[in-house]
Amino acid sequence: MNMSAFFAGLGRAVVLMLVSAFVLGPMLVTILGGFKSAGELRTNPFGFPQNWQTEFFSSILSDATFWRFLGNSLFISLVSVVLTLIVAAAAAYVFAQIRFFGARWLQAYLLLGLVFPFATAILPLFIKVRDLGLLDSYWAVILPQTAFGLSLSILLFKTFFEQLPKELFEAAWVEGCGYVRFFWRFTLPLSTPILATVGTFVFVSSWNNFLLPLVVLNSRELYTWPLGMMQFRGEYVVEWNRTLAFITLTILPSVAFFLAAQKYIVAGLTGGAVKG
Repeated sequence: MNMSAFFAGLGRAVVLMLVSAFVLGPMLVTILGGFKSAGELRTNPFGFPQNWQTEFFSSILSDATFWRFLGNSLFISLVSVVLTLIVAAAAAYVFAQIRFFGARWLQAYLLLGLVFPFATAILPLFIKVRDLGLLDSYWAVILPQTAFGLSLSILLFKTFFEQLPKELFEAAWVEGCGYVRFFWRFTLPLSTPILATVGTFVFVSSWNNFLLPLVVLNSRELYTWPLGMMQFRGEYVVEWNRTLAFITLTILPSVAFFLAAQKYIVAGLTGGAVKG
């Protein structure tokens, strides 16, 4: 191995280590902060605790309010994932398999959502949700999240579907298999990587969504965990270690969801994993 290749590999390793430290550093500080006393959190915010205190975690886990916040977020995120996968996969399948007049214009219109800031739509979105009588309900969060997640989801699905072997559909068509049956029987079972990829993106985005639930939810019983964290911090405004423990416990489901699907994500993003 020559020296240029060695230094190139070393440079990539250093860059990756710096990026990893930038991403994982705040998470590590948050996790460790939940085990520290208030005094140690001020004097040693970045180091390991001298005395590991678990009472903050145990008190949060024994609080029914915490589980209600977590359950609301889990329900909203999972339903958003299911709706987005069904609608986006069906739309992308049509664009990938069927040629019809206006297809490119319709695709371009849908992809405009990628450059449309969500915050600019919050006022008309609130008015529309109010007019539909959905305010202060789960659907007031689920439906807009699904709608705003369709642009990227359709783009990823369409790219993946176009890489599927055309001979498979031709053989199924000869045997009398139509578009709808082929979609459910063949396309979706072969699309596990992209389903996991899109599902992970939608779940994490929904799990961390703060602005939309803040605007459309009024009842504390329906609050998701980001709104619950706001309430929790208001209740324990001085106890930052308790707040950090709350944050640590609430990010675990999204991390677990990502770890469970990570082996499919690269294949889903590269596409063509089943081709050949």
